[in-house]
Amino acid sequence: MKGASQRQAIRQRLKSETFDVAIVGGGINGAVAVAALSAAGYKVALIEKKDFASSTSQESSNLVWGGIKYLESYEFSLVWDLCRSRNELMRRYPHEVQELRFFTNLERGFRKPRFLVFLGALLYWFMGRFKTRPPRLLSRATITRDEPLVSTQTSQGGLEYSDCFLKDNDARFVFHFIRRGLRSGAAVLNYVEARQGRRDAQGLWSIACVDQGTQETFDLKARVLINAGGPFADRFNQACAITTEHQHIFSKGVHLIVPRLNKSERVLTFFADDGRLFFVIPMGSCSCIGTTDTRVTELPAQVNDADRSFILDNINKRLNLPRPLTMADVIAERCGVRPLVIKGNAGDFDREEWMNLSRKHVLECNQDKTHISIFGGKLTDCLNIGRELVEEVSRMGLPSGQRLRWYGEGDAEIQVQYQRLVATLPCKDREWLGEGHARERLWRLYGDDALDMVERIQADPSLAEPVIEEAPVLFAEVAHMAERELVVDLEDFLRRRTRLSLVVRHEVLEQSAGLKKAAAMLFGDEAEARWQAYFRRAGAGPQKTRA
Repeated sequence: MKGASQRQAIRQRLKSETFDVAIVGGGINGAVAVAALSAAGYKVALIEKKDFASSTSQESSNLVWGGIKYLESYEFSLVWDLCRSRNELMRRYPHEVQELRFFTNLERGFRKPRFLVFLGALLYWFMGRFKTRPPRLLSRATITRDEPLVSTQTSQGGLEYSDCFLKDNDARFVFHFIRRGLRSGAAVLNYVEARQGRRDAQGLWSIACVDQGTQETFDLKARVLINAGGPFADRFNQACAITTEHQHIFSKGVHLIVPRLNKSERVLTFFADDGRLFFVIPMGSCSCIGTTDTRVTELPAQVNDADRSFILDNINKRLNLPRPLTMADVIAERCGVRPLVIKGNAGDFDREEWMNLSRKHVLECNQDKTHISIFGGKLTDCLNIGRELVEEVSRMGLPSGQRLRWYGEGDAEIQVQYQRLVATLPCKDREWLGEGHARERLWRLYGDDALDMVERIQADPSLAEPVIEEAPVLFAEVAHMAERELVVDLEDFLRRRTRLSLVVRHEVLEQSAGLKKAAAMLFGDEAEARWQAYFRRAGAGPQKTRA
């Protein structure tokens, strides 16, 4: 299979070549690192212990926002910078990062007067350079008229403002940058664990690696080592005998996915019982509700009954539902940690202090040891991390060469070619690809590779059929992923290359003949084993589907 040969070729490069830069960690920080540095002309390797974006980067709210909540703690500089980053992502990814209205209900007795909150939204609009629609003040009557689902019994009114969201899912957005790195010649491989790193007398890093599939061990060699391990960065620094001023503390965030609650394309926004922002976010045919904010010390974080009760209790209090939501309504769960950057000892931070910590990022660079640790970070600020890393690596004595484009949607000329080719497909195929949303979706998700999808469909029109009727994923996408997207586990396909396991019930997936066919395309002779491994691991309900 072409996918297996792709993995074998990359693994051989990792074993035999010496790289300018080695990156450990394939979340959003590692992904932008490999895209930016390889486009700058460096010889780059990236390894990830599990799948790309399989930790914090797959558990977000799918929001790309300028940090309106940080206005309350007077972090104006941070909000100014985050708004600028949000606007750049909107401009560079116009199909994927889109403006969305946030419809906020404020209850009587809220800690701030409604008009003062509205003034904050006006300031936020100004700090966003007026790139979104202006906010508006909402009366109780307006809330009831525009969103009758929202309970206004204890409301003082509210406001509506704009931010952005990822139209698909966070893990797929991360893979945009992984794909860029691969195209620029980087050696990128998932399911390879970095156990430790040591630097020799000649200044070369040697990273002890284990291939999780074959259990083969080898050393990855590079002149500069970047620790992009996200929440696991502190552990890997210890394994490399690297001491840093900064470290992480963790806040657990949980979301529940339920059938669609409101029909409008708005985020319903509230303040939960603990005073934190609380959302109902559209996700295709579903709604994503949450989030929690609980300090944890052990990784990986787990969903517990207290998290579920908190989310369900809060949403049932605030919506006019025909009946209260229960766990029987939950299709899937998302659980991750926010890696929050601190200086000093984590034990010195009390509850109020850590709850007010922002999602800023810090690059801590050790010039003598040619080592960079990335602390914190978030999707909104990802392009800045990539740019800063190129500057820091160049300061370590590795001059960059070429300067290729490493972010943004696909080439405009290829997009025109893609649109023309779609128009030549037979009408029965254009039901999925022609005039409907699927044509735009393929370009949004795959960029230049969308052309490959259409060429596959021209050769085999059956590839225009959906894998499963409940969600628009085509067999042409599966064929492409099998060859080019390093899919190793069925969960990689269901949770990260697509969002099928988030929006389709577990029992429907398990009974799907189309998904069986997709597994065969992805894994060949190993399809049944991968199928059984996934469904045994996933269990029988959403509370067991956490990666």
